Amino acid sequence: MGLGLARLGNLLKFIPYSLIVGFTSGIALIIFSSQINDFFGLQIEKAPADFIEKWLVYFNNFHHINLYAIAIAIATVLITIYFQRIVKKIPGSIIAILVSTLVVKYFNIPVDTIETNFGEIPRTFNAPSIPHFDYQTIKHLIQPAFAIALLGAIESLLSAVVSDSMIGAKHRSNVELLAQGSANIFSALFGGIPATGAIARTATNVKNGGKTPIAGIIHAFVLLAIMLLFAPYAKLIPMSCLAGILIVVAYNMSEWRQFKSILKGDRMDIIILLTTFLLTVVFDLVIAIEIGIVLSSFIFMKRMSESIQIKNVTGSENNEVLFENEFSDVPEEILIYEINGPLFFGAARHFQETISNNNYNPKIIIVRMRYVPMIDATGFQSLKEITKSFKQKGILIILSGISPELRKGFRKNGIYEILDRKYIVKDINIAISKAKKYLDLSN
Repeated sequence: MGLGLARLGNLLKFIPYSLIVGFTSGIALIIFSSQINDFFGLQIEKAPADFIEKWLVYFNNFHHINLYAIAIAIATVLITIYFQRIVKKIPGSIIAILVSTLVVKYFNIPVDTIETNFGEIPRTFNAPSIPHFDYQTIKHLIQPAFAIALLGAIESLLSAVVSDSMIGAKHRSNVELLAQGSANIFSALFGGIPATGAIARTATNVKNGGKTPIAGIIHAFVLLAIMLLFAPYAKLIPMSCLAGILIVVAYNMSEWRQFKSILKGDRMDIIILLTTFLLTVVFDLVIAIEIGIVLSSFIFMKRMSESIQIKNVTGSENNEVLFENEFSDVPEEILIYEINGPLFFGAARHFQETISNNNYNPKIIIVRMRYVPMIDATGFQSLKEITKSFKQKGILIILSGISPELRKGFRKNGIYEILDRKYIVKDINIAISKAKKYLDLSN
């Protein structure tokens, strides 16, 4: 709830598309692989959670194939895909569940059902109770609580992004976080555990026509009704039918076309895509999200640092950047560098090296910063180091094109303590004029 109130849900817009596709495709493959046991009726009591180990167990048990389960699963897939071509308002998956349950019940077909795998479905709630609070418990749980909140928020909002791409809409991130936090608090009062938005159920909902918040509300009430009223019938649903439905869901959410398209694109996007996909499949989605976001951040910083342009606009090799002859009468003792882009920690080293490693012996260096939207603490530190270094060599630094916002940062970061205010100007013509006067006085 705190993340939602602080409006931090909006930060999700900065997660790259390649990460979302890798994560979603990985989840689709996990959903697919988790249904193989029920699809083929292998009757493996407890399949390993690990992806590779799970498939090794599958291969070792394929001699236990149940042909009835396969027939039900294939029929479910066909009904789910093709029924809506006949009747658009009724999801094919609902028809598949009803038909397969009736067939298994009345013909006594030997396949696993919800009852044989999980027993009776509970039909009551625990009485609500407020837990006992004490400092030691809070101290012990505060770290995992924050971890669960952050990972739950990321997973839910990624699920919302996936559904956005499926229906062409835009979710409200902060409302999602507030709702999820509230639901988890009240769920815990009844003995529930923390839950997130689930991609599998969201994708199923969307594919069957659910495109508004009402669909989620109906979903919750239907589950409640099944638990309280229809549990004796729901427990008869064959597991192979559910496996068939989820395999269709996995295919629909796999985004294999987008996956293939990204593989043909930028190398950095390919790295993010494959890293997120493989980590999701081989390890788990928590590690995939964490490493994927960190990797994306590093790649973004690298791209931003490479995008900044620092040019010597008075050097003879750069005459093509001169326009309107504005620098045509600049003395040789003056060098003018122009910076285009944010001067943040990723670009600060590039800035420092470019300014310091010039092949000229100027008396004055003008740094034109009209296209610098922001400077962070590292950028200010580099600016201070350059100013101090050239001051010791007897070279004057003049800063031009400084916006009012940057001036506030100059004051807070101590630039005025190193460089006289009169050499921090708003216009290149003023900077050149001051440089010429300084040369006249020094001569």
